[in-house]
Amino acid sequence: MTDKAKTYNGIAVPAGEKITFQNGKPVTPDHPIIPFIEGDGIGTDIWPASRKIIDAAVRGAYGDTRSIAWLEVLAGDKAKAASGVPLPQDTLDAITEFGVAIKGPLGTPTGGGMRSLNVTMRQKFDLYRCVRPVRYFSCVPSVVVHPEKLDVVIFRENTEDVYAGIEYKADSAEAVQIVDLLGKFGVDTIEATTGIGIKIISRRKSRRLVKAAIEYALESGRKTVTLVHKGNIQKFTEGAFRDWGYELAREEFADKIVTEDELWSKHNGKLPDGKILLNDRIADAMFFEVLTKPSEFSVIATCNLNGDYLSDACAAQVGGLGIAPGANIGTDCAIFEATHGTWPKGAGKNLANPSSLLLSGVMMLEFMGWKEAAQRIVTGLEKTIASKNVTVDLHTLMEGATLLSTSAFADAVIANMPEPVKVQAPVAAAAASAPTDSTGKDTPAQSVVAGDKVSPSSSATVGSDTVEPASTAPVVPAASPSAPATGKDAK
Repeated sequence: MTDKAKTYNGIAVPAGEKITFQNGKPVTPDHPIIPFIEGDGIGTDIWPASRKIIDAAVRGAYGDTRSIAWLEVLAGDKAKAASGVPLPQDTLDAITEFGVAIKGPLGTPTGGGMRSLNVTMRQKFDLYRCVRPVRYFSCVPSVVVHPEKLDVVIFRENTEDVYAGIEYKADSAEAVQIVDLLGKFGVDTIEATTGIGIKIISRRKSRRLVKAAIEYALESGRKTVTLVHKGNIQKFTEGAFRDWGYELAREEFADKIVTEDELWSKHNGKLPDGKILLNDRIADAMFFEVLTKPSEFSVIATCNLNGDYLSDACAAQVGGLGIAPGANIGTDCAIFEATHGTWPKGAGKNLANPSSLLLSGVMMLEFMGWKEAAQRIVTGLEKTIASKNVTVDLHTLMEGATLLSTSAFADAVIANMPEPVKVQAPVAAAAASAPTDSTGKDTPAQSVVAGDKVSPSSSATVGSDTVEPASTAPVVPAASPSAPATGKDAK
């Protein structure tokens, strides 16, 4: 148990235990301490609703044998008001200490001001893979004719590319020196008053991202991994990402993969049993093909900027950002987050749909190995939306729907969960058969979602051990097509 006298940002640590990591995988105690960031804007509405549902699901699945000890840590507007800085060191220290965290949306000024807090945390904790599952669920309004054909899990490299933040303002001393240096290399077409941004993509980080994507495809039964890049123009950054991806695949998965060339030259277009297809697409062509031929793609591995664009574009096809939760995962830390913006105009009005943050919470529970609680939430969401009891975003799109506030929607989801499970006290025989780690302590089961089709509510369990079938739920709520875009962070 932790020392309750310890505080972060002046907030006392609750009684509980730490999630630890072994070989990049979480080991979850029965009463983990999990830091949360409420978020800016509508974070004040959607976090309490999501927390209430998560707690009810854990209680319903495990009774008193498991619970989450929530620790609020500050970031964004709340942190700035309390301490004068948007991301206090105490918050970073708490996430380092406890390993797994969840956060609401955080805003970032465009064109100036502070850097993105999301980007800062991803780089600080080396959360190198952003996992974004995007899949259509029936009854969710969509702007495309056949949204059901899209079912992808996007692995976005999270720490490099232009998001490394190496840039210099036009007319700055640094920008002038870089322009002069490029002139010495024979690049004489850059105007003197030019802002400079530097794109960095490394071999090691490209390879580990592609490795994670291929491992996920093999574990989940998905048959295609597509490397997305702009290598025809950016040959030594994004082109290198593509080449390093193929290099990694040949070195570590030669017996598991077939390239697109090999598919036709050796296998007459038929993928052999037990193999996955590894191919690549230029980024602009990918945007075209994922819209016109979405069923051809399953797992996508791409650089940071492409992944940002592609994640939101895919989400738009299936009903909006609220249907596409997100996880940022490293080897010893994971942060789960809402994928939409802060919608300042809706803040404090008890109107917003909490589903993006809630589904990210589902992903967190599955990452922890608490799949029974995760499934309870999915079931509650399905029944609530199917009965057309929805928040304002879906109410405007559904004929005959009943309008609910954020808090009333949370209550409806809880009411639509299955009956609580009767949990019996553990017996000695059960304890004796529990898996143990190297220290001899009980180690909870970890989950990796399997199956050819993986729901957004269960896809971000990458890095866990036990295979668990994906939900076949027909309905999952979508966030407003317009609200999340307001105040959207520069991700």
